Amino acid sequence: MIQRRTCIAAAVGAAFTLAAGGAAAQTKWDMPTPYPDGNFHTKNVRMFAEEIAKATGGKLQITPHSTASLIKHPEIKRAVQTGQVPIGEILVSVLANEAAVFAFDSNPFFANSYAKAAKLWSVAKPVIQKRLDSQGITLLYSVPWPPQGIYAKKELNAVADLKGTKFRTYNPTTSRFAELMGAIPTTVQVPEVPQAFKTGLVDAMITSGATGVDTQAWDYLSHYYDTQAMLPHNVVFVNKAAFGKLDAATQKAVLSAAQAAEKRGWQTSESENDGYKKTMASKGIKIMTPSAKLAAEFADIGKKMIGEWSAKAGPEGEAILKAYGN
Repeated sequence: MIQRRTCIAAAVGAAFTLAAGGAAAQTKWDMPTPYPDGNFHTKNVRMFAEEIAKATGGKLQITPHSTASLIKHPEIKRAVQTGQVPIGEILVSVLANEAAVFAFDSNPFFANSYAKAAKLWSVAKPVIQKRLDSQGITLLYSVPWPPQGIYAKKELNAVADLKGTKFRTYNPTTSRFAELMGAIPTTVQVPEVPQAFKTGLVDAMITSGATGVDTQAWDYLSHYYDTQAMLPHNVVFVNKAAFGKLDAATQKAVLSAAQAAEKRGWQTSESENDGYKKTMASKGIKIMTPSAKLAAEFADIGKKMIGEWSAKAGPEGEAILKAYGN
């Protein structure tokens, strides 16, 4: 009932209303986002919304709703596509079951640095834009998470040490990664991670230092392996019809703010990465470098997964890999 009332309010808020004194029409958008207020992605979204409000003189007001409080993460893209909400943010790889190409960024140990991730995004972006456009969605910007590492409650010397563990995953690609390690993939969204560990639902996970800090990982595990496996992307997008209703000046303001948000987000992701690890270390988590054996085994899994992804993604995946390799 609460979500229904919220969605009705969002629909009403999205309509044009005349301000007192005959001022210009004002548009209000509600924006679901998956992560907590302290997360750098959410902070970036709020700055994006503030810049738009300032640039348009308040004509477009965007209200972010963090921690999946308005719409659950897996449902956000569908909500934007159908016009339930006009704008939203997701981890793009959660759409991999819809089309494998959406997992372009999630193959472990492939594009595993900021420079490589930037190159990969430059060649994947047109493909992702085209797919979303055909579904009535306009891509605004993308920002990667810091490199992903392995979190565990014990020391890991080889992949075999993860066999049989309940491994927290967040998209189809990380589920496949868990399977290839002999672990049991268990999908858990970020807000539920601490409780999942504390109740024994999961024993280990792969995620960024940002999520480790957001969820206070030191309360429920002991080791972080700095594998720098991949840099998954968040994307912010808007319903094409809703965007089309904005006047030209407001559209320009949105696109300009999106460009700034992407640049700012990439810089923040990279600059704060070391800080996340330092914070976890100060709280008692052991920050570890994978052993040569563990690193080699992870690399083998990565090679297998990029081959599987290429086959599933078809011509789109082949085009991305070819362009990336040049």
